[in-house]
Amino acid sequence: MTGTGKFLGAAAAALLCCAATPAFAQDATDELLLRLKEKGILTDDEYQALVARKQSQPQSSASSAGTPAVPNAAAGESAQQAAAERLDDKKLVRMMDSGVGFQIGDVGVKFSGSVNGFYVHDNADAATPGNTVAGGLASVGENSSAIRNGLLPGFLKVDVTTNQGGWDVGAHFGLYPGINSGLGDSGANGAGAPQALQTSGIDARQTYLTFGKARFGEIKIGRDIGLFASDAILNDITLLAVGTAAGNAAPSNTSLGRIGLGYIYTDFQPQITYSSPKFGGLQFAVGVFQPLTTIGQSEVNGSPGFQGKITYDLVPTDGGFGAHAWLSGLVQKHDATAGLPAYTGRAIDVGAKLSYANFGLTGYYYTGTGVGTIGLFLLSTDEFGRKRDSDGYYVQGTAGFGKITLGASYGRSTLDLTDDEPISALVRSNSSYVGQVRYGLTGWVTLIGEYTHTKSEAHNGNDAKSDALAAGAILFF
Repeated sequence: MTGTGKFLGAAAAALLCCAATPAFAQDATDELLLRLKEKGILTDDEYQALVARKQSQPQSSASSAGTPAVPNAAAGESAQQAAAERLDDKKLVRMMDSGVGFQIGDVGVKFSGSVNGFYVHDNADAATPGNTVAGGLASVGENSSAIRNGLLPGFLKVDVTTNQGGWDVGAHFGLYPGINSGLGDSGANGAGAPQALQTSGIDARQTYLTFGKARFGEIKIGRDIGLFASDAILNDITLLAVGTAAGNAAPSNTSLGRIGLGYIYTDFQPQITYSSPKFGGLQFAVGVFQPLTTIGQSEVNGSPGFQGKITYDLVPTDGGFGAHAWLSGLVQKHDATAGLPAYTGRAIDVGAKLSYANFGLTGYYYTGTGVGTIGLFLLSTDEFGRKRDSDGYYVQGTAGFGKITLGASYGRSTLDLTDDEPISALVRSNSSYVGQVRYGLTGWVTLIGEYTHTKSEAHNGNDAKSDALAAGAILFF
């Protein structure tokens, strides 16, 4: 409020404090309040409340005439009650302290999201028998260009939160649309269709509720990102860009980034998960998950999957040393199907991200049996249902110089044959080098250029290589 506004507000308050007001003062008060409202110094609700308070006070004529004051208490109380109802916090809309959203009484509604797009040129390896790798992620065939999404599609997240009976509760929805067209009902991540009269899909990845207390922790029920390997992708620099293009000639709404080239995709899964309070920088989470089937099989599983994670955070002060470390794992039993035995998939990973000033270093490793590669339970067994072992890792460094951030990483995922499995063109490893430069154009918009070299190797000695160049931008709000 300006100095003039403060003076006028004080004048209004002083006039209202008079217990008995002469007629000319009453008129002056009414006029002053009206002027304050017209100038925007008083809101309509504030104006009505002050008028109601004035009306509730005894009214008097000029005391010099000896006329007694005429009380108007009943009318004043009624007007004051109506004004108080209009000022009820539960009926007011306020801006939130942070984020894009608003506060309606005790209920917060917050919107967050992202949009991205990249020009990607993918230089593929020639299609020859020697370049055939089953499960390989390097591009084979024709060179291609595309305007496409990166590892992230776009997303719009809506969070509705409040406190009821001492519990912090919330409803959370995440819609993930992309910019590329898909075929029919293939969804947001199905095969791309760069042709006329097609539309893009929306991937409803998140639908979950939460309730918790500061000393209790939080329960999550619904569909959200998993625990195992989630920190691997969330700390990967290709999350903001493209990484390995995969299907660039007919792009879906996501690229691979480093999925299958250093870690297994965590996925968004139905779950009931408990997250503890933080004990210093330490926190743990455990969850019961919808059991996933072995990709390519039609098993029905009688037991859920289980996942857990432990994290530790050291928050940097004054640009000093900071750290984020994690350990996660999963276990899931797969029941027998016709001709194939039951098996149990298990995996564990460990990683850390260290930071000092504008520099960062990340290291990650996972190992598992019966979990496969690229996605959970993809190529996890041979044709006889015997478990394959797999592992992988990536290392990554970043350096910031003002608005410019440079990043580089290398990662590799491997898949072993079972003891009695014959040598074939099945993928033995997928790996990639990534070089990236980012420029913070605004607080929301980041410009990104990236180079990715991808290599796939088979157990029989076949291999394929591809190179991708990407340039574009990503926006977060």
